[in-house]
Amino acid sequence: MVKLTPLVEKIKILLEMIQFKLTVFALPFAFTGAFLASRGLPKMSILFWVIIAMVGARTCAMGFNRIVDYKFDRDNPRTANRALPAGDVKLVEAWTMVILAGLVFFYACYNLNNLTLLLAPLALGLTLFYSLTKRFTAFCHVVLGVALAFSPLGGWVAVQGSLVDYPFVLSLGVMFWVAGFDTIYACLDADFDKKVGLYSLPSRLGKKNAFRLAGFFHILAFVLFTLTGVVAGLNIFYYVGIILAAGALCYQHMLVRPENLSKIHASFFSMNGFISITLFIATWVSLITME
Repeated sequence: MVKLTPLVEKIKILLEMIQFKLTVFALPFAFTGAFLASRGLPKMSILFWVIIAMVGARTCAMGFNRIVDYKFDRDNPRTANRALPAGDVKLVEAWTMVILAGLVFFYACYNLNNLTLLLAPLALGLTLFYSLTKRFTAFCHVVLGVALAFSPLGGWVAVQGSLVDYPFVLSLGVMFWVAGFDTIYACLDADFDKKVGLYSLPSRLGKKNAFRLAGFFHILAFVLFTLTGVVAGLNIFYYVGIILAAGALCYQHMLVRPENLSKIHASFFSMNGFISITLFIATWVSLITME
């Protein structure tokens, strides 16, 4: 096996630290917004800069999250082996990645249009702000939902350069979907959060009540996703996608229970990726079959 150079190895560790592969959660919704705005396939140049913007924003936000949570991660047995507390990445390296990723995000927005660039500080600021909210509110999961709700809105603005006719129910759906799955994932650290005084719905309400609230969030999300199809005038193919995604979400809730979190990673990574991709594909297929 060929040994990686120190630089390549460091980049690999940094990407693992921010869980780069999970960009798949938000990117399909950005594509959904872009495809709805163009009523089909947008220009490839626009899609390119949307991808760059999404990757830059998420890298910046996740890197910042790891930095500000460094001391908590160090003391939490579940996260003590992460790159920063384990010493595999230095703080200066993490900060360098965060700053560079932020610059990449703004440069991508600059290459799209004026409104995209104007909204960029608010969108990125919300994702950074989320990392601080566990210090003072149990509704930190909703803040994350609001931040990721900018994904489809950003995709729309990247194409249209305006908010005219944007289906805001789509962003609301993303907000509740994210808030729901982040609440479930937070159950892993409920005991630790309560011990050290951090806020989350599971640590404040208990795991069972948090699961119930997450289920309510997800029901709201899929009502709003369904309304998106009505508002956007999509056809039957979109609603087939809604049914498939809803089935995946139900399976997620069956797979993970408050008393048994052993399968939460399969639920969190696989099912949520499937849901966002399925809804995007359903939107795309609906649009191309309406031409």
